[in-house]
Amino acid sequence: MTEYVMDADFGPSALSRSVQGLLGKGIDRIDGVAKVTGAALYAAEHRPKGDMAYGYAITATVAVGAVRSIDTKAAEAMPGVLAVITDDPRLPSESHIIRAAQHPRNDGTLESYGQIIGLVVADSFEAARAAAQAVSVDYVQVKGQFDTLANQASAQDPHKGAMLPNIVIGDVDAALEAAEVTLDVTYSTPYQVHAAMEPHAAIAEWDGDKLTLYGSIQIMRGFTPVLANSLGMPVENIHVLSPYIGGGFGGKIGGPETVLAAIAAQKVGRPVKVALTRQQLFHSIYGRADTHQRIRLAAGPDGKLTAMAQDSITSQKTGLNFFEPVALGALSLYAAPARSFTTKIVKINVTAAGAVRAPGEAVGMMALEAAMDEMAEQLGMDPIDFRKANEPSVDPTSGKPFSTRRLIDCYDEGARRFGWDARIATPGQRREGEWLIGLGMATAARVNFLADSFARVRLTPEGVAEIETDMTDIGTGTYTILAQIAGESLGLPIERIRVALGDSNHPDGAGSGGSFGAASSGSSVMIACEDIVAELAKRMGANPEDMTLKDGFAIAGNRQVPLSELVGDAPIEAIGAIHPGTNSRSFSQGTYGAQFAEVAVHAVTGEVRVRRLLGIFDCGRILNAKTARSQAIGGMIWGLGYALHEAAILDPRTGAYVNRDLAEYHIPVNADVPQIEAWFVEEIDEHASPVGAKGLGELGISGLGAAVTNAVYNACGVRVRDWPMTLDQILPGLPPV
Repeated sequence: MTEYVMDADFGPSALSRSVQGLLGKGIDRIDGVAKVTGAALYAAEHRPKGDMAYGYAITATVAVGAVRSIDTKAAEAMPGVLAVITDDPRLPSESHIIRAAQHPRNDGTLESYGQIIGLVVADSFEAARAAAQAVSVDYVQVKGQFDTLANQASAQDPHKGAMLPNIVIGDVDAALEAAEVTLDVTYSTPYQVHAAMEPHAAIAEWDGDKLTLYGSIQIMRGFTPVLANSLGMPVENIHVLSPYIGGGFGGKIGGPETVLAAIAAQKVGRPVKVALTRQQLFHSIYGRADTHQRIRLAAGPDGKLTAMAQDSITSQKTGLNFFEPVALGALSLYAAPARSFTTKIVKINVTAAGAVRAPGEAVGMMALEAAMDEMAEQLGMDPIDFRKANEPSVDPTSGKPFSTRRLIDCYDEGARRFGWDARIATPGQRREGEWLIGLGMATAARVNFLADSFARVRLTPEGVAEIETDMTDIGTGTYTILAQIAGESLGLPIERIRVALGDSNHPDGAGSGGSFGAASSGSSVMIACEDIVAELAKRMGANPEDMTLKDGFAIAGNRQVPLSELVGDAPIEAIGAIHPGTNSRSFSQGTYGAQFAEVAVHAVTGEVRVRRLLGIFDCGRILNAKTARSQAIGGMIWGLGYALHEAAILDPRTGAYVNRDLAEYHIPVNADVPQIEAWFVEEIDEHASPVGAKGLGELGISGLGAAVTNAVYNACGVRVRDWPMTLDQILPGLPPV
């Protein structure tokens, strides 16, 4: 096994010398046919050996207090019911099993609406559901705290060791007082939830003391030990399979359905499937907290910022430490000597907050980039020119050099492609019938991470490369990009690569999260291939750098030999590993982009229609042009939803979401999504990862909501500072017809 710590750039490799021509191409997903034909099995679709039983969670209808008693007699007497489990201390009451593993308890204490308090197991889903509804629960109810701002007097600073501590540099107040142009505005974003197409589901099957669990798990290496701890069993006795995931944006790190299924299957001696309903997962799976962001900017008449502050209040469930890192995207973005990025966390009785796609940047960049538009107007500057005027030469918060950064190129290329020069700065000047037309833009920014990752690559006597890692594919194209990396390194066509993912028995991959999956898992595959190439070169009697690999042949010293011949009777196998190193601390690593939007606002009704979106992104090496574009577009659609649709509405009396289904929790549908273009300004970032790629999946959402918001202002002159933008916010400010 070769392990590489990213303390320095990896340097020349088989990948950099390759002539196969796979990497970067828009190759169709190698798992695509299986998905569209139904051959790809998701968590709830696996078929275990035994006779399947079904579990249905019993959830609390009181937010704060305790369970006094549970009457299960009626449920137990119903047809098909196998068990009603309410007293197992392993029952997960939290929305994420990690806390249950750290603080195991099932004492009936309630801290938020919808906590899991039991499980019914029956011969059918319908029987389990009916029985769960027949369970009678007597509560001791206590008045809860559900309003973030009403309870801000009790707000706490970030915990010790937080990913984003409070950062204050210089004197923002003094800079604001001295500045000729200032802005001091507050923006808010609502609660938002995970609404992946595939609901949370798991199937558990026991064989003696060995557990096999089929789940929808983004990061296998982190989940399996936690599951073992939650169940009180050795980790080596657990086998987890998650080959396909129908969307995972931070919420599928390991939900309560996994523990419920395992407990139930052990109880009834049969395989058990537990699938959370859409209504249940609104409270049983953590979401994104509300935020209240005060943005302060100060500048001279030349547009140079002298102060920049993003100070936020957000909420979290009592007893939990995670908080939305609102200012994460702002840290390295604009030059300003006086800087303040702080967060106050209010602990209240709401559903737990956790990582939702682009935690921090998704909502923080909405407010910051709307504020930048407001400031540009006050200065009388074009929004792009204002941003360019504050482009730093090094990271303005840390002082570190950037690994790569082509943000200016993103602005210029985006402006050219979008036709930004046609924008009229004064709002309300462009009209088409009853529609007011506006253009807006915003910056996208996302921090970049590299994660520990291992992968096994095996070159078989048939000249086929087999890749094994517990890395997952959440719809992002992992199967395909790993095949491309291996094919490029080994000189093999794509059809001669086999990729096996999502199996906890395979080497620990990075997992899918934080946009680190592609660069990290791809680098571990690349490093494993390096060892195989070195062995092939040895058998060819050549140095690796003097050998060419192409279409299944090794070429060196006027010889061309099939790889199958070099391999011989036994496979050549290698394990590659990548670990973060000092590069991540020596360089400021991020991804960037420019978002552009054209909207139409109805002059009478205030209806907003997004007509065009365009994004230009800088995210290192593009591994697959097609999957990269798809990732960017997906993020942009989500950003459109944050601007106009998404909000989980909390009932201030009960602490329950009143719109806990996809009928009332609005997300963009086909009619809402316009023409979208996504383009890339590619530069291989060798400081970031051996494969030269940086995170893309979460970049697309960043700033897009602000671009739409700024376009609405340009169309009709209405500044909206509380999202989503609804008619009641737009109508009062519309100009007379």
